[in-house]
Amino acid sequence: MAHSLRAAMALRRKLSCAARSYSQGAAKDWLTEDFLDSLRAVVGTANVSTAAAVCEQHGHDESMHRCCPPDAVVWPQNVEQVSLLVTTCYSRNVPIIPFGTGTGLEGGVNAVQGGVCFNLTQMDQISRLNTEDFTVAVEPGVTRKSLNSFLRGSGLWFPVDPGADASLCGMAATSASGTNAVRYGTMRQNVLNLQVVLPDGRVMHTAGQNRRPRKSAAGYQLTGLFVGSEGTLGLITEATLRLHGIPEATVAAVCAFPSVQGAVDSTVQILQAGIPIARIEFLDDVMMGACNRYSGLSYAEAPTLFLEFHGTENSVGEQVQATGEIVQSNGGSDFVWAQEQEARNQLWTARHNAFYAALALRPGRKSYTTDVCVPISRLPAILLETKKDLLESKITGPIAGHVGDGNFHCILVFDPEDAEESGRVSKFAERLGRRALAMDGTCTGEHGVGLGKRQLLHEEVGEVALSTMQHIKAALDPKNLMNPGKVL
Repeated sequence: MAHSLRAAMALRRKLSCAARSYSQGAAKDWLTEDFLDSLRAVVGTANVSTAAAVCEQHGHDESMHRCCPPDAVVWPQNVEQVSLLVTTCYSRNVPIIPFGTGTGLEGGVNAVQGGVCFNLTQMDQISRLNTEDFTVAVEPGVTRKSLNSFLRGSGLWFPVDPGADASLCGMAATSASGTNAVRYGTMRQNVLNLQVVLPDGRVMHTAGQNRRPRKSAAGYQLTGLFVGSEGTLGLITEATLRLHGIPEATVAAVCAFPSVQGAVDSTVQILQAGIPIARIEFLDDVMMGACNRYSGLSYAEAPTLFLEFHGTENSVGEQVQATGEIVQSNGGSDFVWAQEQEARNQLWTARHNAFYAALALRPGRKSYTTDVCVPISRLPAILLETKKDLLESKITGPIAGHVGDGNFHCILVFDPEDAEESGRVSKFAERLGRRALAMDGTCTGEHGVGLGKRQLLHEEVGEVALSTMQHIKAALDPKNLMNPGKVL
């Protein structure tokens, strides 16, 4: 039975992930009923699966990368079980891949060397809420929306908003950000402490157990090391987060421009004026058309800014007036307002659905979402060059971005079975990444490196920095079991 199980799984992986770079026979010595029984002994039979459909489901995220299923999936219920499962995998040299909501965009959950996928969604406790200190601790199964629902009535909220209802620990693992980052920062600024299970099963608290100070100068910054590590150094089993007060007044607005230049110039000038804007999002004319059709809207199909202002009634009024003057000086239209919560939700739902609106431009096709970020002074130049490149390359690639922090995305919609079109998309993405690097930016503002940007990471940070990362990886994960094949 064990032999037939190994053969079936090897065949499935060969069909689903042809690019594997290891020996199938040698790598599967651990895949025995004895090993699976040791997993079942920790979490129970119902929480271990080797079913092909289940493994397939856990072998991909929302990226363009080909599915690479794990050999088994486990559902631990608490950190003690995670520790025991990791210890078991470590003793057998079994790769370990974390899985949250599967909403990643860089192939971070793909099991490129097989192994065991740790689905952490059943660890969904919210604990140690300290309203006076503005902190809360969450397990990996807690998503952004579920936390804010829990906080309703407390006067607090967690503002980091990547669009998808992602796992908060997964957001920490990828250093996610989103529409509110221009005012409230990314996950890197909003994570105070992490509980991490290391590759050998030991449990570590990056800032000390239960500690949650706003700042610390005690030793190396281990929390920052694990934020953005994409599961390659350990499994995040709890995150202590910084919360924020819900503003007294919130106003959202939409403003169209005759050109990309006018929209991005307004963005730069708003930030240079020191206006504490909460959100400032850019959608190009192609994306606005897609959103109108997908979400049943009727906005002008022109380069557009979505803006949101937070503060007191008086301060919001001042922000709106100052922003309006800047917008008008760059040819912007009058604001279309959304002040009531229902209207604001409709506006931002349309923005968050931009990914699916873009896919709807070519039904049945796949997408690749780029993720570059540049200093805001270089934003006008890179957006104009990118629009020109898209037209010349004949690629469907509507643009949306968190332009308040210089981050934007081209959602490249294409047929992956068309080799010529796929080649054009791949070359465009590489050109865009290198264009951002040439403008002193980064190849990834928030999605992570994952599978596809490892060469660009090398070019971005240089040989010495990359070597240092490799040394850190080797020190913490000498067997290279934690999400192997990603980042480095």
